[in-house]
Parts: sequence; structure tokens; C-alpha cells
Amino acid sequence: MALASEIPAKMTLDGDRSHAANRLTFVLLIVLGIAMLGSLAIGASGASLWGALWDLATGGELALRDRVVLWEIRLPRTIMGAVVGAALAVSGATMQGLFRNPLADPGLIGVSAGAGLGAIVAIVLGGLLPIALQQALGYYVVPLAAFVGSWATTLILYRVSTRKGRTSVATMLLAGIALGALSGAVSGLLVYIADDTQLRTLTFWGMGSIAGATWSKLFAALPLMAATFVAAPFIAKGLNGLALGEAAASHIGIDVQRTKNVAILAVAASVGAAVAVSGGIGFVGLVVPHLLRLAVGPDHRYLLRNSALLGAALLLVADIISRMVIAPAELPIGIIMAVIGGPFFLWILLRRRGILDM
Repeated sequence: MALASEIPAKMTLDGDRSHAANRLTFVLLIVLGIAMLGSLAIGASGASLWGALWDLATGGELALRDRVVLWEIRLPRTIMGAVVGAALAVSGATMQGLFRNPLADPGLIGVSAGAGLGAIVAIVLGGLLPIALQQALGYYVVPLAAFVGSWATTLILYRVSTRKGRTSVATMLLAGIALGALSGAVSGLLVYIADDTQLRTLTFWGMGSIAGATWSKLFAALPLMAATFVAAPFIAKGLNGLALGEAAASHIGIDVQRTKNVAILAVAASVGAAVAVSGGIGFVGLVVPHLLRLAVGPDHRYLLRNSALLGAALLLVADIISRMVIAPAELPIGIIMAVIGGPFFLWILLRRRGILDM
């Protein structure tokens, strides 16, 4: 019976939706390319991307200012924004598949708060580590601490909200609020004891920004942020099976426990590293997967891939807006995403009020 019920779904997934998903991938690649060019071209300095490209094409030598601004400031910022956006979007899509609910988002259910707590612990208390360990870890201290906080929060959340193979949406949201509040309380205590330098770092970091991107930070966080990209091909079919329920997924040959373990570990790594380098940027993991489900359906083989592209493009566009609104100063990118994501979240709630019935 399970196999018979699987045939129509497979035919639908591999039919028109697959072609639509592939076309959307092509379109999103173009959009992402345009967003990256815009990110490289726009800035407070007078450095010109097009002038630099012309100099390179004609064999000329780049001016020192253009080389520093484009190579050392804008390029790592552009790549960081794309990778962070992709990591948050894929993590959101993965969590929604794992919990079988479109409201599951690392920021809404406390995972980002847990990652933030880990990062704050590293920033405020990292100086207590032995000097040799600090030198050995270098820039990896904050991403690794954020990963531990994100992983622990995700694991606790899943354990609390799942009973007898069924995940309670109401319990998940309430547990996420509780974990977020607890993480916020501990974070507040650490902020209270921070010195002036640490306090300035934490204040700016908490609002979310990729303005401080450097090649060192990018290389330190990239291996962890890439976790969901590496895991996506291996968990996509498992997440599709989980949409039928854990019992049905096991019946059709899916290793449910392995899928859950890989998904939890990948999300924890990606969100932890993303929060460590960009701070509190919310709603990417909520908005992107939901829009794509409306466009191409819930098949995670296409959803995860397109989420990475749309998430990267969305965060770069938000970063461009943050540079232009009060130029030459910049708004924190977390504010821009909150303005976009808050109304969108309310819209989802209005469309799906029944999912919160207890």
C-alpha cells in the first residue's frame, strides 16, 4: 500500500514541478549573479567595480584604493553575505522538513539564540582560555562556540517537542520561546559583565551585519556553514519521506534516525557559524522556503537547492539596501530583514491559523 500511494506523488514530483524547479534554479542563478555584482559595485567609497574591470580587461594596473576596497572589503563581504544567506535559508528549509511545519525557523524557535549565546560566551569569556589554546584556535573560537550552542539548543528542542514519533507544533514553538528566553537571560548576564570594547562588539553584532567580513573570518566559518550544503543531497529524500510521518517513512526504507541526526548536526553547524560571523539576522530561514514551496512545491530535492540560491540573493539585496538607506552610514542588516520578515510571518499565520490549534 505504501508503494502504491508513493507512485502518484513521485509522478507529480518528477513531472511539471521538476521542470518548474529547474527553470527557477536557472532564474535564481541569474538573480544571484546580479545581486553579487550590485554588492561589489555599491559602497560608500569612490571605488568603481566597472572601472576596475575595464583596467583589467585593457591590461591596466588597478589603483591601490580600488584594489584594497574591492578585494579586501567588498569581495569578502559579498561572498560572506551569499554564504550566510544560503546557509540560513537551507537550515530553515531543513528544520521545516524535520518538524513538518512551515513555521520552524532557527530564529523563531530559539536555535539562533542558542548560537548567539555560544558566540557571546566566546567573546566575553574567551580570554580566560589558555593562551596556547587561543592561539591554536584563532578565529575558530567564536564559530565553534556558536556551533556548540546551536547544536545543544536544536537537540533539546527536538527532544522536548517530539513524543512517540510525532512532533507537536505548539510544544515546539513554546519550547523555542522558553529556550530563547533562557539563552537571552544568560546572554544578558554576560553582556552586563562585559568591558567597553566587548560591549561595543556585542551591540553591533547583535543587530546583525556582514560589514566586518574579512577573508580570515570567511575561511574560519565557511567549513561549518557549508555543512547544510554538503548534507542536502543525502537528506532530501529522507525529509520527503518524513512528510508522511516517521512510521510511514521507515516503512518505505528511509533511515529516519540517521536523517534526523544528519539534519540536526548540519543545521547546528551552519546556523552556529552564520550567527557567529553575522550576528542576529532573522527570518531568512522562514521567508525563503515558504516562498519556494508556493512556487515549486515541497520536494526537498529542489527546495533545498533553490533555497540556497534565493537565500543568498535575498541577503545580498538586504545588505545593498542597508548601505543605501542612510548612505554613507549603514543600517544593520538584521533591521532590514526584520522589516521584511515580520509582516511575512504574520501573513503565514493568517493563512495557516489551524496549525497552532492545540
